[in-house]
Amino acid sequence: MKTYLKYLLTGTVVLIAVVLVLLQYWAYVTNPWTRNGQVRAEVVQVTPRVSGPIVKLEVKDNQFVKAGDLLFEIDPRTFAVSLAQARAQYDQTGDNYLSQEKQVEAAAAQVEATRALVQQAKIAIKAYDATIAMDKAEYERQQEMLPHRATSQKAVEQAKASYAVSVQQRKGAVASLSQSRAELGQAIATLAEAKANLGALGDANASIREARANVRQAELNLEFTQVRAAVDGYVTNLNLRLGSQSVANQPALALVDVNSFWIVGYFKETYMENINIGDESLMTMMAYPDKPIKGRVDSLGWGISLDDGSTGFELLPNVNPTFEWIRLAQRVPVRVHPTEIPEGVVLRVGMTTSVLIRDRSKDKAGTKE
Repeated sequence: MKTYLKYLLTGTVVLIAVVLVLLQYWAYVTNPWTRNGQVRAEVVQVTPRVSGPIVKLEVKDNQFVKAGDLLFEIDPRTFAVSLAQARAQYDQTGDNYLSQEKQVEAAAAQVEATRALVQQAKIAIKAYDATIAMDKAEYERQQEMLPHRATSQKAVEQAKASYAVSVQQRKGAVASLSQSRAELGQAIATLAEAKANLGALGDANASIREARANVRQAELNLEFTQVRAAVDGYVTNLNLRLGSQSVANQPALALVDVNSFWIVGYFKETYMENINIGDESLMTMMAYPDKPIKGRVDSLGWGISLDDGSTGFELLPNVNPTFEWIRLAQRVPVRVHPTEIPEGVVLRVGMTTSVLIRDRSKDKAGTKE
């Protein structure tokens, strides 16, 4: 009887173990999974904005830095001199603007003065017209009175002379009016030229805005000599040394964003029907086989690079030979965001990962039934 119970107990344990193995195998078979997965992260290429020798290096390779920390500094002396020159040019531009503004005021005053002369000449002409009319009438009256001996020849000559003087004075006033009008035209042209040289007034003036922009550019260039971390992350592939020449717009080092890690799994195309955004995921890294990572599907890839059909020699398409009875499934990238990382697990870009996606379609089908 004891032997029977012993065999029964052993058989029960073996059966339970087999059932558990089968359930585990069934989970791997029915849920999409792949061993072809990798840890990825956003890598910021730290690129200096200005060129110059490095005079200060504040980080080491693979060091953790926070956003805003100083990575290295480029020799600032040249850019400090450029800033001083830009500020001096700005001050000179302001002085020139004030001088041109005074020239505009002087030209405007000259225009008003010549307009006053024109008005005075017009008034003088009107006055001479009245004088001429009066002297002419007197001259004619003296001529009428002379035959009747009511006046003398001398009085007639005097009236004639007065009339002639009035006519000449009017001619002088007309000439003065013409000259004043010419001077007014010249003064208006001078005012227009002065306004054109001055440009817009105040802060809208082009020369002032340009000088101010040059100062700001020089200030930025001086600030750019201090290269700082844009994100929290790890310094990677640091090959800089003190005295090395930093070249503008050329990457100097890489910074792995510590807050951007994700895992991409390359699944067979036959699995894609059962993978949806938001599906739960279980990932096992080769470096930590006993510490699975939980995650959730973020997105599914919409395309992969194709070898067949790419342009080859003489612009002809490349077509690789295949065996008609063998069809290899393509791999489509699926992006998974880790939601729960076990203690002690450190994600590094490029590490190998196995990815399993829990197929929710079965749950939905069971709910409908």
